[in-house]
Amino acid sequence: MDAPGFIVERSACAKVILCGEHAVVYGRPAIALPLPELRAFARVQPSSDAFRIIAPDIGLSLYLAQRPRQAHDPLARVAWAALDLLGASPPRATLTIRSNIPIGANLGSGAAVSVAIVRALAAWFGHELSPAEVSALAYEGELLYHGSPSGIDNTVIAYEQPVWFVRGQPPEVFSAPADLPLVVADTGVVTPTYISVGAVRAGWERDRARYEALFDAIAALVSAARRAIESADLAQLGQLMNQNHAYLQQLDVSSPELDALCLTARAAGALGAKMSGGGRGGNMIALARDAAHAEQLAQALRDAGSVRVHLAFRKQAA
Repeated sequence: MDAPGFIVERSACAKVILCGEHAVVYGRPAIALPLPELRAFARVQPSSDAFRIIAPDIGLSLYLAQRPRQAHDPLARVAWAALDLLGASPPRATLTIRSNIPIGANLGSGAAVSVAIVRALAAWFGHELSPAEVSALAYEGELLYHGSPSGIDNTVIAYEQPVWFVRGQPPEVFSAPADLPLVVADTGVVTPTYISVGAVRAGWERDRARYEALFDAIAALVSAARRAIESADLAQLGQLMNQNHAYLQQLDVSSPELDALCLTARAAGALGAKMSGGGRGGNMIALARDAAHAEQLAQALRDAGSVRVHLAFRKQAA
């Protein structure tokens, strides 16, 4: 298809999982929140050459026409899936990816890139896809990034709203009357999510009764966390976050770096602190009393060795 004479750019946000990670892969609920300030961008612009995807930040350049539809590159697979849904052939265009979301930090960088690609290609061909359609297409990339993903990352990012997520069920946009002053701190340890997901799978296959009991305990905790948010009981939410971290330690998906930052946050007065996402590195989140306290927590976490700290003081309203 000949390239239109215009440029389109679309973006997608990062995310954090408030509670329920790993158990969500096994059908239990989780609560995830968008981080709108951190974003991935996809720009499509005309080219005289065949359709090419480039990501200068990671040194990637590939021509889509040279890749099979079930290519092992997540970006190629997502682009093909989007083109198939749109009923379009690869255009004469260049799709450029850039992102300020740290890779390997459990902030959904891969899903955000996939969502941005889908949005940009749809806009290029003059279509507007629903969040559900965008999420389903982005999930194609998640399969390659993570092996056996729950789908929570692509869902919260595609909707860009807080969501209550249960695998296999329609996501429920989540609302709450209270502000959640969260601090997100990066250990600097990069561990692909598929490693921790695979480790939990192996443990579950060895001892299903133990792991199912842990998943059930996490599910009850997530339901209690929703009630705490809805009633603006941040103290209770913090306690539940601490307990969720303890369960994740029992699943062997935390790490010394994550545990140390959680202890630092609690020592600095955090209402709760836990790892967030796949684990064995990446980010932890801490719940502050208010915005001023969040700044104090952020400094304590920097002093303790966090390589990046992000403040996410926002109202969790639809």
